[in-house]
Formats: sequence, C-alpha cells, structure tokens
Amino acid sequence: MCEINWFDLQRGSFVDGPGIRTVLFFKGCNLRCAWCHNPESQRTEPQQAWYPNRCTHCGACMRICPTRAIGVDFRTDETKCKQCGKCVDVCPAAARRLYGKRSRCEELIPELLADREFFAVSGGGVTFSGGECLLQPDALETLLYACREAGVQTAVDTAGDVPWETIARIEPRTDLFLYDIKCISAQIHKRWTGRTNERILANYRCLYALCPEKLIVRIPVIPDANDWNGEMEKIADFLSAYPPVSVELLPYHRFGVPKAEALSQTCKMFDEPKAEKMEALRRIFREKNLQVQ
Repeated sequence: MCEINWFDLQRGSFVDGPGIRTVLFFKGCNLRCAWCHNPESQRTEPQQAWYPNRCTHCGACMRICPTRAIGVDFRTDETKCKQCGKCVDVCPAAARRLYGKRSRCEELIPELLADREFFAVSGGGVTFSGGECLLQPDALETLLYACREAGVQTAVDTAGDVPWETIARIEPRTDLFLYDIKCISAQIHKRWTGRTNERILANYRCLYALCPEKLIVRIPVIPDANDWNGEMEKIADFLSAYPPVSVELLPYHRFGVPKAEALSQTCKMFDEPKAEKMEALRRIFREKNLQVQ
C-alpha cells in the first residue's frame, strides 16, 4: 500500500462539493498564491507552527525540545528544529501545532468512509484537496479506488498545474473535478501565484473535452489581485466558450493569515469583498449564460 503526505482531515464539510463531505487535505503545492487560506499545505515536509496569542509562556516546550530549537522568546529556530512534535504534545494551551503527517493510505480509508450514511442521504462524498492532491497521484488513485469500491462519490479539488497525463490517469477514478481558475492573464497569474497559467488553461480545455459533466469551476475573488482590470470579465469570456459549466465564486477571507504568521511565512492581507461586489460579479457570469453560485 502506498503512502501519503497530508495535514488535515475534516468531516461534515458543506463547501467542498455537493452534500455533506469528508475532506482530506494533501500536503505540498507547486503554487504560492498570495491569498492562500491553507499556507500549511504549501511545503511537502512537516512544519511546526507557534500561535503566540495562545501561548502562556509556561516553558514546557523549551524544556522538552531535544535540539534546544526554541528560544527565550518562544520562537523556533527552523535550522535546529527536527519537527519531532514533542513541544506540541506538552503544550497545555495548544499554542503549538505540527502540520504534516506521512501515513499509509490504508490507514485513512476507514475514516474517509465513516460518514457513508450522511453521504447517501445528502448526495455527498469524499473530496481530496490540498495543497495540490494531484502531485501525489499514486496515493490519490489508491484512495479514489477505495471510495469507489465502497460506493462513495468523490471529488478532486485541483489547480490543474500538473502534466495532463496525471489528470487523464485520475479522471476515470473520480466523479467530479473542482477546478480552480484564478486568472486568465498569464502575468497577473504569475505575479500572485508564482507561476504562469498556460498549462492550467490547456488542461482545462482537455478536461472539458473529455468529461464536461464532471466539472465545477471555482474562482477565488481577490480584490486588487484578480478582481481588477477586467480580469473577472476575461474569466467569464473564457468559460462562456465551454457551456454549461457550473461556476462557484469564492470570496476571499483572511483565515490563512494567522496560520501563515504562525509558520513564519509571508502572507499578504487583502480586503474581503463586500456582498454587493459579489452580486455584481455574479451578474457578469450570468450574462455569459453561466450557472453561478
């Protein structure tokens, strides 16, 4: 049985595909979106986070650290930290957390399938997210197969920046793709994610040609990043050539900011879009005869 790098498993989700869902978050991503709400997903290796607003300065973490990586200011020297997690285990205030685990796929299957009754009555299932789950195709294919054998519907949440061969390999195993399109302009995409989007858009065209019924497009709405200079109109124009794809507009939120700070990672804070702005964007997509939520 293959192994998987992951960092979280959430049950009872209503926002990661239809119905009630269990979501498994893979660790590792080849994009570096400035607005990332899961910054702990970006690196493949485990990472220790420290939340100073929770810390009581009791010193338990300093006393147990085998490499003396935690200083008198309670910050961690990453060059010394071995990510053993001992400081996490002894922290009485949950001020420390270790993001990232390596497990055998078979160990996760029972928990992925634990809510089958809820999936059945709600039209839900299991969603594989990240990070970028398609960067671990062996693990993803194994888990998708286990869900299908159990009669559980599946969804793959992806940014699409992987070789087409990987997507084509996974497509027969899954019921749904939640496909992220963040920008149309390549330079704007590169500015905010670290990479251009030619492969993402090319893969979208190929996936649409292969299985349009399996596609839901998810667009993050980030003021002053992809919501300016007509970029949303360009996305709507692009998608209007591929009807009748369903579109989900996802308003930016700041949930990722404290996690990035706890990980000592840089994170830009944007304004959250107002309700009237979201409605105006919905009208843009509806005018292109796109189904939008």
